[in-house]
Amino acid sequence: MSYTTDELIKFLELELRATWGGKRIIFNAEEKLDNPVVAKAMDLEKMSRVFVFRDFRQQIHEYQLKHKVSGVIWRTVNFQGKSFRCPEVYNQLIAIEGDKEILMNAKSSVLDFWRDATQGMKFYLSIDRTSPISQEQLEKLYHQGEWAELDGGTEEIYLGLCWGNPKEYIYQWANPASGYHRIIATYNQPSEINI
Repeated sequence: MSYTTDELIKFLELELRATWGGKRIIFNAEEKLDNPVVAKAMDLEKMSRVFVFRDFRQQIHEYQLKHKVSGVIWRTVNFQGKSFRCPEVYNQLIAIEGDKEILMNAKSSVLDFWRDATQGMKFYLSIDRTSPISQEQLEKLYHQGEWAELDGGTEEIYLGLCWGNPKEYIYQWANPASGYHRIIATYNQPSEINI
């Protein structure tokens, strides 16, 4: 029997605590940097912790692929007295085959919650917080996204409309094959907080 997603997350958290607590070290951090000038400028003890955890996380990712353990978790988003559980790929795990379908199947319910929670609000793209976008522009963005993500603040709620590879969509180098539009809903002007 293979480990579950929750168990892999616990293993990662335990390893991260042990690593940052100084209980894990790597002796060849200088070699892993592959740049002697940078190696002399860095705190190799702290760098070794990064490499140890990165190597451990890579083993977890290999385990996920081999045993088909999903990287999807269900997170509760709270906004102004409303709650919603939505799927997302846990930030230290990877999406495996089938995970994108889970995200895609939840898109309509994510958008239903978003529409309900944002009635009477203005919408902004996170890349341009000065000009609100129209309902027509918003509808076009809804159709471009293959899946949707939510984050809630106290005065704002954020919608990510994502497409492409769930392992790469957050990286600018993956655009246009993978990417996302981040939309901010607020009653006033959006804050400068980046979510």
